[in-house]
Amino acid sequence: MLTLVATLVVLSVLILVHEFGHFFAAKSVDIEVPRFSLGLGPKVVGFKRGETEYVLSALPLGGYVKMAGMEEGNELEGGAAAAPRAPGPRDFDAKPLWARAWVVSAGVIMNFLFALVLFTLLGVVYGERVDPTTRLAIRAEPPLAGAAAPLAQVPFGAELRAVGEREVGSWDEIQRALIEAPAGPLTLRFANAPAVTLALPADDSARLALLTRLEPLHEPVIGQIASGTPAERAGLQPGDRVRRAAGRPVRTWSDFEAAIRAHPGRPLALQIERDRRVLDVSVAPAAERELDAELKRIEVGRLGVYARVDVEHREVGLGEAARRGAQLTWANSVGIVRFLGDLLTGDASPRGLGGPLAIGQLSGQAARFGLESFLNFMALLSINLAILNLLPIPILDGGHLMFMTLEALRGRPLSVEQRVRLSHAGLIIVVGIMVWAMANDVLRFFGI
Repeated sequence: MLTLVATLVVLSVLILVHEFGHFFAAKSVDIEVPRFSLGLGPKVVGFKRGETEYVLSALPLGGYVKMAGMEEGNELEGGAAAAPRAPGPRDFDAKPLWARAWVVSAGVIMNFLFALVLFTLLGVVYGERVDPTTRLAIRAEPPLAGAAAPLAQVPFGAELRAVGEREVGSWDEIQRALIEAPAGPLTLRFANAPAVTLALPADDSARLALLTRLEPLHEPVIGQIASGTPAERAGLQPGDRVRRAAGRPVRTWSDFEAAIRAHPGRPLALQIERDRRVLDVSVAPAAERELDAELKRIEVGRLGVYARVDVEHREVGLGEAARRGAQLTWANSVGIVRFLGDLLTGDASPRGLGGPLAIGQLSGQAARFGLESFLNFMALLSINLAILNLLPIPILDGGHLMFMTLEALRGRPLSVEQRVRLSHAGLIIVVGIMVWAMANDVLRFFGI
């Protein structure tokens, strides 16, 4: 039920934001708008105010703003074409090119602005979460090689003091320093271990692969236990230190998490230390399905425990929150564009595309982690929606802008027949992408 509600909220809000952008822009240049619809298909309920009928339609997978004078096949977001009528000065096509471009672009602009506002709001309300640890744990599996090979020299728990010439005092500062450092030799200096020099890659994916080998050392001590979970039923308590899991030593919280995830629905033998006593506990993590980073459907174990981490909260003013919000919006936009480019070049698998089922499952996962996580996910999805709408495919906003670019270059618009034919071709492309994405969803559902 939570997944269904979260999905409906996410889709409804993002579609409403997008369509309101078109609606506001149309009104701002005096275009007649007979209908504003949230959803597609048959009308469910609605009311009329002024010249515009506001309706809720049956299919919550889209929406549209129906404008006067838009030819069949040229409606924004799938609205039905207007009946034949005499052209008027308030028709969409009667407006100058700049006004039409503004109307078409406004939906995408609103989605970017919505993401920026959400990121800023999250910064103001929740502040900046700072993980104060500078102690490192190096992931040794798979074996360290290439650019990551020097990390084998870093002892467990080494306390990092500087990344290059940049002093660091928290895990957040360490991450930023490693991400922002120029490619080439980079020296890590420690308080209690010899310095290590890395060859930092210029390629983003190679650098990310290197950085994922460094983890903050969080002790395997339970901080919180959710009620009604396998951990509570097994008698685990806050303050318990996990010594062994499934017969293997546990040195970090990440080791413990990995053991939990690897035992969905199966007994997991734990050795814990409580009040200087060593206890043996058996617990079966609940089996849950989720999507991994490549949107593959996997089954993992959930125990309902949270690490004892002394996270610090730093208040963030509106100005800094807005700046960080703009940085997050830009960084995520660049990441999505790169992924689309990798799809075209074959560097990313088409199996990474997700459809409505993937959106639903990710919405549910985000909602279970709380409001902050849910709003973050909504902001990310809003950016996705904006960029996908900018693709130069007829029937999408990017397709309309492509028509207008051709009009500006030719000095005259494409004919109605040309636009209709191109829009039909665009519809075939969009339907093909949707079928592919939904097929991926189905395959993930069955674990294929």
